[in-house]
Amino acid sequence: MEEPAIEEGDNHRDVEVAPALISVHPDHKFIVVSIGSDLRVFDLQGGCSVTLVDDSSGPLHKDSIRAIRFGAEGKIFVSAGDDKLVKIWNANSWHCISTVCSEKRVSAVAISKDGLFVCFADKFGVVWALNLDGFDENQVLVDKKAAPVLAHYCSIITSLEFSLDGRFIISADRDFKIRVSVFPKKPLDGAHEIQSFCLGHTEFVSCLAFVCAPDYPEGFLVSGSGDSTVRLWDITSGSLLDTCEVGSQAGFLESNGREEEHYSAVIDLCTTPDGTLVAAAIQSLQGIMLLNCNLSAKSLSIAKVVSITGGSFIPTSLGTASCAEFLWMVTGVSTLHGLDSHSLARVRVISGFRISSPDSVEHEPTMLEDDEIPGGEKLLEKLQGSVSIENKVFSAAAEAVKMAMCNLLIKKQYSADKREFRKRTRNDKKIKQ
Repeated sequence: MEEPAIEEGDNHRDVEVAPALISVHPDHKFIVVSIGSDLRVFDLQGGCSVTLVDDSSGPLHKDSIRAIRFGAEGKIFVSAGDDKLVKIWNANSWHCISTVCSEKRVSAVAISKDGLFVCFADKFGVVWALNLDGFDENQVLVDKKAAPVLAHYCSIITSLEFSLDGRFIISADRDFKIRVSVFPKKPLDGAHEIQSFCLGHTEFVSCLAFVCAPDYPEGFLVSGSGDSTVRLWDITSGSLLDTCEVGSQAGFLESNGREEEHYSAVIDLCTTPDGTLVAAAIQSLQGIMLLNCNLSAKSLSIAKVVSITGGSFIPTSLGTASCAEFLWMVTGVSTLHGLDSHSLARVRVISGFRISSPDSVEHEPTMLEDDEIPGGEKLLEKLQGSVSIENKVFSAAAEAVKMAMCNLLIKKQYSADKREFRKRTRNDKKIKQ
């Protein structure tokens, strides 16, 4: 029997791109950017780049990095991605203290609030947990193996978060679902108790974040989606508290009022420590949309848009620290075909992000110029790959991000013959630990 041909777009690994990611140390000590398989770290306090040390042979990562994160106390850092490797770093010495092999490509990571467990999700919808008990800053963790904790049953998990009190682990997927699971005292035995489902999105859920305030220490969940909404949830009951339509506003701004087709998926969310502001990166918006979050009224509303001029800058990832008023943003993708710029990223910073009154003229969130960014040119050279980058790179990046979102999150339909052919030619065989 003749093998069915692969239609255009089926073999999307050949053209798949990985959006650049950014992560900020909770005490604003380090800024980390990943693009493709490259992991770049800058020391803000020392004003210098950081050299990563990994005793394993070969490159740090062999394929695109899909998730990076600091622990709540800033002691550890985790990177993971398409090479099926989960690397845990000492976030002081920047030595790799453990490398764990995943059976499938990794799509999301989370670190428990007490720093004892690293959880990661694979492309088949399984969440795994790794016990870091016995972590010592001066030692390498030997023979650490992950155990499955819960599963979304063959739906790609797009985001993982621990609740602020550490009682729950929240997982979102491309099938519109948000699952809230009780994180057990012995997670390696499995997280079998489901607290709630947060249902209401009509497209893939792309990102999760928490907002909290002194009067609401347990916080509330915010989620972004391909349906162009940001939603506010009570995770204990799974109740939808409010929905903010951000896509139509973003599309109207970008088209200057003209009716045009826009891609308005919410790419990433970032919240202020006081819970009053939510920053949203939107696929069609050259800038950031700021949302007011009124926790007493349990409502979300659009506060303003901070536009980014002087180039095609659509953020692919956001980050902030608990002790600083800076919102860090990055744009860029790996594997830009036709360009000599396979590993370039662009970093921008907004100041005044922590201010509780975004409508105050005195404390207006403002975009910093390159010479005003903490770390200056040294930081840009390290994290971007170059201090100055041509605008055409990011015009191409904006288009590539659309492709990346489609390839990763939007389900494709295949005929029965094509499904069988893909099964026979799959390249994600299990890796023995």
